[in-house]
Amino acid sequence: MANGSEVVHGYPHLDTVRAAITALYRRLTQEGLYAYASSVAPADVAFAEDDDLHLGAQRVAHALVQQLRLPDARMIVGFREMTHAASVELAAGPEYFIELNDRFRTHRRDIGAALAHEITHVLLHRLGLAFPGTRDNEILTDTVTTYLGAGWLLLDAYREDGVSSQKLGYLTPEEFGYVLAKRALVFGEDPSPWFTSPQAYVAYTDGRAHALRDGQQPPLTAAGWAGRHRYAKDRRYARDHPGAATGLPYAFESDGQDAGLRVSFPCPTCQQRIRVPVRGRVRARCGLCRTVLECDT
Repeated sequence: MANGSEVVHGYPHLDTVRAAITALYRRLTQEGLYAYASSVAPADVAFAEDDDLHLGAQRVAHALVQQLRLPDARMIVGFREMTHAASVELAAGPEYFIELNDRFRTHRRDIGAALAHEITHVLLHRLGLAFPGTRDNEILTDTVTTYLGAGWLLLDAYREDGVSSQKLGYLTPEEFGYVLAKRALVFGEDPSPWFTSPQAYVAYTDGRAHALRDGQQPPLTAAGWAGRHRYAKDRRYARDHPGAATGLPYAFESDGQDAGLRVSFPCPTCQQRIRVPVRGRVRARCGLCRTVLECDT
């Protein structure tokens, strides 16, 4: 929780974010992810200043449990002084105890954001999905929260002006925007009307532009002229120097036999690497998310 301290911007965790998206597709499958096609509605997680603190927190927690498809999980929410924004006790269930930082007693609009992250920890615990190391596991949690329709709350909790700043979660604002945009491209959902923070909208716009560029990289036919020119140059070099690194998302491979050259690149939807032969125009289907990709190899 950055509260008054400098907020980090940009995409320093992007590799881990992309790995988290791939891991989520592998664990839930493309069909399973469509159960999360609609995000949690703003009205279901709204918290008025005159709402009872504990009853309101329980109501919001219940809405997020439903969003994350944890029907038999009961969240007991309390408040205490602590360094972090929140914590959850991961046990066998069905009851889970979440503690929120005392500051949320007076910053109630962000209770939903803090609960979303902690309840996703419960979901990942039940799924048996984790990354090694605390940092990467927290990035996984933020990514999954966002991709499953509850993370727009975390981005909306980002506010910054000339004298103060606040951000919840481990992703940067732009990384939250990137994951939100990835989700929006799959489910056709526009989260921008839900933002109450102007800074959140700006971060989403930046992240969306970055996400769109994933679908405009060679060998995809949507790549621009400059990308296609660089790709052609790298392809010529790869024919004479098998295994040479390009320094770009795509890579050329050769099995040393008559099959010839192949190119591998990340699927713009789920980030799993796809391999196709280098033979001009081809249509590829990602084996993980089933996205059909038009390529010019």
